[in-house]
Amino acid sequence: MQLEEKVMAQMKDAMKAKNEALLRGLRAIKAEIIKAKTEPGANGQISEEGEMKLLQKLVKSRKDSLEIFQQQNRADLAQKESEEIAVIETFLPKQMSEAELETAIAAAIAELGATGPQDMGKVMGVVSKQLAGKADGKAIAATVKTLLSK
Repeated sequence: MQLEEKVMAQMKDAMKAKNEALLRGLRAIKAEIIKAKTEPGANGQISEEGEMKLLQKLVKSRKDSLEIFQQQNRADLAQKESEEIAVIETFLPKQMSEAELETAIAAAIAELGATGPQDMGKVMGVVSKQLAGKADGKAIAATVKTLLSK
């Protein structure tokens, strides 16, 4: 079942249950899917990889907004953003823990023979592709930087 079909099925259930938070998150996903399908060159289709990137983009933008709302002491808006993040993350694969991330990056560093911060670009290129959808880009970059500085 494609992402759009899953979202539509859950939207029906959310409407019946009158679950506003769930419905808000699902509507955001649906809007992004429609937008992606109508872009030039999309041919009305989105690949599974494209769906994951779309969901990650949604989570990232919501996390950025959440951070801003928390800084401005807007608990009401921050609550809505965190609820939407939780809904969107249910469609993403399970994220790696810090320990798993460190292990995977350390293995890639050893495999590439990277020795210091000057090799960060080379490591990031390989690791970003390997861990796409499994870890946040900021977390990957921070871990690579930490491991290469040792």
